[in-house]
Amino acid sequence: MKSHIHRIREELPLVLLFLATIWGVFLLDRILPLERLGLIPRDFGGLIGIVTMPFLHSNFTHLLNNTVPLAVLLTLLAGSRTDSRAAVILVAVVGGVLLWLFGRGHSLHIGASGLVFGLAVFLIVSGALERRIVPLLVSAFVAFTYGTTLLTGISPWQAGVSWDGHLLGGVAGGLVAWLLVRKTPAA
Repeated sequence: MKSHIHRIREELPLVLLFLATIWGVFLLDRILPLERLGLIPRDFGGLIGIVTMPFLHSNFTHLLNNTVPLAVLLTLLAGSRTDSRAAVILVAVVGGVLLWLFGRGHSLHIGASGLVFGLAVFLIVSGALERRIVPLLVSAFVAFTYGTTLLTGISPWQAGVSWDGHLLGGVAGGLVAWLLVRKTPAA
């Protein structure tokens, strides 16, 4: 696999486009009942949620709580050597598949928090795997900044929180980091 050396400014338009799409879907959801397209574990009708879940949010607070860390993590990812597009897609899809297979049944999962947890874990694990100073610093920054959130976000006693989506998103982030980073040649 080739190294994807790029600069943040080169990928920033894609980061902004991704975030704008999430906000656009949120605004469209105020008119159309899009939330019903979320992920429902082990329900074949809920399979669509593997792709749609990160774009659907229940309210403005939910959207904002995902937008800020997503913007930070996507920007950090954009400055890495990893194929950031592949990383985002794989974390979202693998996390969604894991949630569909192992999540709490009869519950509707929406929001980008599984992706947020996945990207945070991805950046932590990839920094450790790369063993270069900048990725290690990014890894330490993410662990310090989001560590408490990562731990509390997987606590099952929170009503109305997709803790299993957070947990399985984090698992997906670790798996994807291992898959992508171990194949990237050191430079």
